[in-house]
Amino acid sequence: MNRDKKPLIKKDVIIIGAGAAGLMCAIEAGKRNRSVLVLEHMDKIGKKIRVSGGGRCNFTNINLRPDDYLSANPHFCKSALARFTPYDFIGMLERHGIEYYKKEKGQLFCRGTSGDIVRMLYEECCNAGVEMRMNCRVRSITKAGHFYVSTNLGRIKAGSLVIATGGLSYPELGATDMGFRTAARFGLKITHLKPAIVPLVFGRHDLEKFSELSGVSFDAVVGYRGRQFRGEVLFTHRGLSGPAILQVSSYWERGDEITIDLMPDMDAYELFTLKRKSRIELSNLLSEYLPRRFSHRWCELNAPARPLCQYTEKELKDIAHQIHHWTIRPAGTEGYRKAEITAGGIDTDELSSKTMEAKKVPGLYFVGEVVDVAGQLGGYNLQWAWSSGFVAGQYA
Repeated sequence: MNRDKKPLIKKDVIIIGAGAAGLMCAIEAGKRNRSVLVLEHMDKIGKKIRVSGGGRCNFTNINLRPDDYLSANPHFCKSALARFTPYDFIGMLERHGIEYYKKEKGQLFCRGTSGDIVRMLYEECCNAGVEMRMNCRVRSITKAGHFYVSTNLGRIKAGSLVIATGGLSYPELGATDMGFRTAARFGLKITHLKPAIVPLVFGRHDLEKFSELSGVSFDAVVGYRGRQFRGEVLFTHRGLSGPAILQVSSYWERGDEITIDLMPDMDAYELFTLKRKSRIELSNLLSEYLPRRFSHRWCELNAPARPLCQYTEKELKDIAHQIHHWTIRPAGTEGYRKAEITAGGIDTDELSSKTMEAKKVPGLYFVGEVVDVAGQLGGYNLQWAWSSGFVAGQYA
C-alpha cells in the first residue's frame, strides 16, 4: 500500500528514540494519561543501556554533583538533576526487585545484567499505556499547529514531539545525527560536537616511542587545565586509554598537552634522597613502583642510565619533576566509534531547564545526550538521561 494512503495516526506525544531518556520520558508522560508513541529505528529498545558498564549497567552515581557535567552553561543541568535524583532511580529499581551494588567513586551497577533495567523500563512503559514501534524510520518532520512525523510505518500527528535520539557515539548501535538535524531544521543552535569519554591516540613520533608498551597500565593522576582525574592509565596499540584518560578526554582540546603524575602517592625527590647513596639503577628503582617495561622505557627517554648515586642534585630534582609532571601531546582521539558519549549538542540557551522544551518552538523537547550536557565517566550520563527524560515527561 502506498504510504500516503495509510490512515493518519493521532497521539498526544511522539518520542523519537527508545533509549534511556526517551523511555523515561515516555513513562512519565504516559502516567499523565497522555497517549504516547515511541519510535525507534533499531530492532530493540535500550541498545546503549545494554552495553553500559560492561553489560552490568552503571546506571547512576550517588556522588553526583552538577560540577561533574560539561556544558556551555554549567547551571543548566541543575534543575533536572534536583527533580529526579539518583535515589529516585534507585527507588524504581527497588520496586522492581532489581539488586545493585556500589563500586568505587559512588558508581552503582546491577548485580544481574543491563537487561534487567531495560525490562524494567519496558514494563513501566506498558503499565503507563505507552505504544512502541521498532524498525521505524523517520522520513520527515513538519509543524503546522501540530507536529507531523512521516515514517515508513505511516504518518503520525501529535501536539508534542520529544527528540531523544542520542549523540554520535556508538554508530554500530544505531547512533545518527538526526537529533541535530531536527534542531537545525527548527532553527535551534548547536554547540561544537566532539567525541568524549574516548581513548586518546599518539602522533607518529610517540607511537614509535611507546609501541612496545601496549597492554601496560598503572595508577596515575592525569591533569588538564586545572582538572585532575585519578585512575588507571592504559597503553593501547594506538595511544592511551583507561578511566583517567577517558575522563580527561572530554575536556581535552586538539593541540594541547596533558600531564601525568606517575607516582601520585609519594614524593619522587624524597625517594631519591633516601636512596641517594645507592648504586641501584634509576629504572630498577622506579620498577618497584611502576610496571617494569614502562619504567625502563621512560628512563631511556627521560633519564640517562646510571646508578642513582651518580646523579647530581639538580638532575634528581629535574627527574622527580618529570615523574610528577610527565607531559604528552596526543594527536587526537579514537573518534565516535570508540567514544562513550558526544560532548556538545543542542545549545542549552535554546531550551527551558525546567521542561526541556525549545523556547521558540512550543511542544518540541530535547532530552538526554542530544543536549549540550556531557557527564563524566561513572554513571553520570545515564543519570542525566533519566533526569532530563523525567522532567520532559512532566510537560510533554
